[in-house]
Amino acid sequence: MNLQLTKPIVFIDLETTGINVSLDKIVEIALVKIMPDGTKQVKRKLVNPEMHIPEQVTAIHGISDEMVKDAPSFKQIANEIKQFIEGADLGGYNSNRFDIPMLNEEFLRSGISADMESRQLLDVQKVFHKMEQRTLTAAYKFYCNKNLEDAHTAEADALATWEVLEAQVEKYANIGNTVESIVKFTGEDQIVDFAGRFIMENGVEIFNFGKHKGKSVVQVLKDEPQYYDWMMKGDFALHTKQKLTEIFNRSILKK
Repeated sequence: MNLQLTKPIVFIDLETTGINVSLDKIVEIALVKIMPDGTKQVKRKLVNPEMHIPEQVTAIHGISDEMVKDAPSFKQIANEIKQFIEGADLGGYNSNRFDIPMLNEEFLRSGISADMESRQLLDVQKVFHKMEQRTLTAAYKFYCNKNLEDAHTAEADALATWEVLEAQVEKYANIGNTVESIVKFTGEDQIVDFAGRFIMENGVEIFNFGKHKGKSVVQVLKDEPQYYDWMMKGDFALHTKQKLTEIFNRSILKK
């Protein structure tokens, strides 16, 4: 059973200056677009993050300040990336926790709306962890019986992720063979903001962190309105603040 696509899906892999979505930046982006007819398009770009790439991070992905000094900034390629993913669902490995929030944050910094939320967001790692619970290299070996060469290079990781998903669809009949069915299986359809600070529970946004974890966002903002100001001034991702403001405006200010 092959994955049935009704529209394209783009697999994303990013290399960055670090893992803090609010502060770190993209240094390499690879996009592998799979069309409903099975054809494939690949886009890869080095990106100048306009900040120092820590040496310990360079040791992981091999990208240094020197390598990106003449590369375009994300703002310079943002429209190109937006056009490439237009009308497509998005997939990746741990992408719903890192790659997609980071990409969305870069779009927001660039002042560009990429409509990230109307798409299905398929995180292949979620299927893997629910079924086998290992890493991408192990997943590639387990599902595809291949060794992952050039691990931590964005294009190799994105391509490997696509192959792993194809093998998962073949192996696990219970996850279905559509993007929608797999996203529902992984439970990622309940995420409100990409950082996962809020989730949906019985149709209500609730906090997924801190002292108010498990409580209704609306109720907390009514009982403790200063919590909104604290979060807006805090070191939270722009998308988290955006969703918090939407909830605030919809539920608190609406009379």
